[in-house]
Amino acid sequence: MNKNTVTGFLLIGAIIITFTWYNSKNIEAQRKLQFQYDSIARAEQIRLHQQQAFDSAAVLTAQTPSTRPQEIAAKAQPSTLGAVLDAAATGEEQFFNLENNLIALAFSNKGGRIAAATIKNHHTHDSLPVVLFSGKENNFDLQFFTNQQLSTSSFFFTPVSVPDNTTLTETGAPAQLVMRLPIADDAYIDYIYTLQHNSYKVNLDIKLVGMDRHIPRNATQLDLYWSADIRRQERNFSNENNYSTIVYKYPGAADTEELRSRAEGDQAKIPTKVEWIAFKDQFFSAILVAPENFTQASMAYKSYSENHPDRMLMHCDAAMQVAYNSNSEQTIPLEFYFTTNQYNTLKSQGHDFEKLVSLGWWIMGYINRWFIIPVFDFLNGFIANYGIIILILTLLIKIILLPLTQRSHVSSAKMKVLQPEVAKINEKYPKREDAMKKQQEIMALYKKTGVSMMGGCIPMLLQMPILIAMFNFFPASFELRQKSFLWAHDLSTYDSILELPFNIPFYGSHISLFVLLMAVSLFFYSKVTLSQTASNNQMPGMKFMQLYLMPILMLVMFNSYSSGLSYYFMLSNFITIGQTWVIRKWFVDEEELLRKMKARAAQPVKKSKFQQRLEEAARAQQQRNKKR
Repeated sequence: MNKNTVTGFLLIGAIIITFTWYNSKNIEAQRKLQFQYDSIARAEQIRLHQQQAFDSAAVLTAQTPSTRPQEIAAKAQPSTLGAVLDAAATGEEQFFNLENNLIALAFSNKGGRIAAATIKNHHTHDSLPVVLFSGKENNFDLQFFTNQQLSTSSFFFTPVSVPDNTTLTETGAPAQLVMRLPIADDAYIDYIYTLQHNSYKVNLDIKLVGMDRHIPRNATQLDLYWSADIRRQERNFSNENNYSTIVYKYPGAADTEELRSRAEGDQAKIPTKVEWIAFKDQFFSAILVAPENFTQASMAYKSYSENHPDRMLMHCDAAMQVAYNSNSEQTIPLEFYFTTNQYNTLKSQGHDFEKLVSLGWWIMGYINRWFIIPVFDFLNGFIANYGIIILILTLLIKIILLPLTQRSHVSSAKMKVLQPEVAKINEKYPKREDAMKKQQEIMALYKKTGVSMMGGCIPMLLQMPILIAMFNFFPASFELRQKSFLWAHDLSTYDSILELPFNIPFYGSHISLFVLLMAVSLFFYSKVTLSQTASNNQMPGMKFMQLYLMPILMLVMFNSYSSGLSYYFMLSNFITIGQTWVIRKWFVDEEELLRKMKARAAQPVKKSKFQQRLEEAARAQQQRNKKR
């Protein structure tokens, strides 16, 4: 076993051990965290009627969007509290607007909710405003028990304070909208919305005054319900749907959790504290943060079909609970964020929002966060054309990986120059029953000449995390959204040079030129690789798979992927072909390699102390067997 082989096995072993250790640490941490959460959940039991109401809302989140807790609560109206609340049960819906340079919001007096949220300075693929949600299916509801179960969404709030200037400027003060729901002569609930300039955040302070006289004193929690129909924004429904889900974060956790991204949707009930919940699509998010944490939460989302008449993407529901302290006055602070899923924008807002961007797992995520994104942002400061930025980024990655690439080529060249010797061994052992002897002799040849079977694999293995990192980066990169290059109008989705009048299964109804070029580049890359490692004994099936089948599979699989990703892989393949030609022409002399390998083979094989001890132990065992 030569030095290169030992090094290869040690590296693979180190990777496996590190991976196992990382997983075991995660499992142990999750167990400890779950134990803490279970203890908290047992200590924070609420009264039976509140828990039943919460469970009912949780069940409703998995049902069709037409069934809502507020509809059930509305059947209990009018209330038995008196004329004050009964008067709020009827009215005419009015809307109030607030906007700054980043977002525009519409508020409804029916339930005091945010009725619509628009992200400014961005457009859908068909040049319409980016409206995250708007319509009657969007709801925000505070539920509690007095002498009956009440839902604020069933009542009309009264505007107490409406700002004169609804459009904020850089020099203007923050705008505040206050809407009040009178519960009785001595009690009311205020929804206080505050919006600042140049912010994706709108604060909501729920102020309860005199509610201790009407809510039972043994109540410790109130129910919140938030739902929204999230609209489609992008051209590629399948890709947008794959990146859309509900994401949530535990307080103090290093990472976020999300519902499984599936075509039909998913649901989950969290019996522990939750810091924030996000209704996330591919490039935009609506986030609800509880600075003092939700005590528990239940959430679900349901995807709509691609041909939805109103172009809805998914319906999201979240039922939560917040702590209630039975004081004469209490304020429950909440924060809404209606934001782009741009990594640096999310990071600047805190709360670990940047984890909403799907950058890949473990080392792939680190590569994207600490190398790809900083380099991308640096180049973006000097270059406006994103196609050129991707080209330079690809060149930088190839330069960094050049030592590994050269090592792989040298290893392949060694294998190639030994092919005549390997062919002689194959002729020496033509029979199938001599396969073991043939393999042993070939391995002995490799060992004498200093050729490692892992020499070409290890450099390729070390490059895989970067390859996977780029696969995650391009579809999630907000910077590429609606940025054109050559014939591609949007590098974040597929490019199309021809729309087909029919749909081809697994392929689609369009032809992507970047994917075609990528498949061509992969064909030539495979051809160059095979010529470098050509072997008379190579199985024809393997050659067909590498040379023809893989480009065809990539052509089918990538046709609806990000054109920026296809462009990157195309560049990477062509640059690698150029590197291969340069390395083989000027940096790898096959005749010199063969001379050095023969010289090494002529030298006596140096055995390590470990090998010597093994051989000595084997000889001693043979002597003991003879004596018996």
